[in-house]
Amino acid sequence: MKDRNGWDGKLRVDDPERRAVITNPEALEDPDYSDDEALPVDTISADEDILEDEDPDVEDIDLVHYRISSIPALKLERFTKLEKICLRQNHISRIEFPPNFGATLKEVDLYDNLIGHIKGLDEFTNLTSLDLSFNRIKHIKNISHLTKLTDLYFVQNKISTIEGLDELVHLRNLELGANRIREIQNLDNLKALEELWLGKNKITEMKNLSALSNLKILSIQSNRITSITGLSELHSLEELYISHNGLTDLSGLEANTALRVLDFSNNQVSKLEKISHLTKLEELWGSNNALSSFEEVERELKDKENLETVYFEGNPLQTNSPALYRNKVRLALPQVKQIDATYVRLP
Repeated sequence: MKDRNGWDGKLRVDDPERRAVITNPEALEDPDYSDDEALPVDTISADEDILEDEDPDVEDIDLVHYRISSIPALKLERFTKLEKICLRQNHISRIEFPPNFGATLKEVDLYDNLIGHIKGLDEFTNLTSLDLSFNRIKHIKNISHLTKLTDLYFVQNKISTIEGLDELVHLRNLELGANRIREIQNLDNLKALEELWLGKNKITEMKNLSALSNLKILSIQSNRITSITGLSELHSLEELYISHNGLTDLSGLEANTALRVLDFSNNQVSKLEKISHLTKLEELWGSNNALSSFEEVERELKDKENLETVYFEGNPLQTNSPALYRNKVRLALPQVKQIDATYVRLP
């Protein structure tokens, strides 16, 4: 597709009429280069009290993307009733809250900073939520005393081992996605856990999950899983996300009859089978596999009264006959309301 001048919308370096031009090429060579005409950068001076107009009795402080590099610079001591503080997207490298916060603070959000070590939380035994996602943490340590935690987030760090969580028996939600974890381990004491997020790691086997009898959501996408194992004791499991792995079949779900959502997109599954017993299914995501039989779709799913959404795009089901695909799915599964991203019936 091209416009009336013959341009297809793509910028190419060999197109002299649309070539990107660098007006200050010296900036590429000189690390100390500065442009006198550039707009000034909005910075906060070290002695600026950006909370000076804040009510000292406030319970919630939210400072996102303020380029804050030091927590002490915020002069937080006067906020004696603070329960929640959010300092997302700043330049903080150390956790340094006033010790008097330990009596009141319940939620700490330090998402997207420069923290490399978990320190400075010794007094904060009343915390229920701690978010240290998108930092530089390599080891989970110095949080075993935070026994009231219910939500713990370590997304996108450099963690290679699940450790240091044995005492956190009230934990309900644990997020460890996008780290360097190779093995599921050290979770046996977390019997209250309801959500476990392990996507985008290097896990090769689903194991050491049997003790998590209350687990409702398990996310393990983008790993190196080749078979579904270790779920036989998870009778409460309602949502399983296992896309972008190396599955070739769906065996291993025999005991998980409470499943409402099953996402196995982007695997190598060639037959839709061994899920007929999942009578509570509401959503089935199976895009980009090797499924080719509408008969299997009907056999496994037609009796699922609660089934509302199915995704099969990118399978031979769809690629072999794209014009007929959606109608064939509708005939096989008249109860569904959504096929791929398209609603076939109003919700």
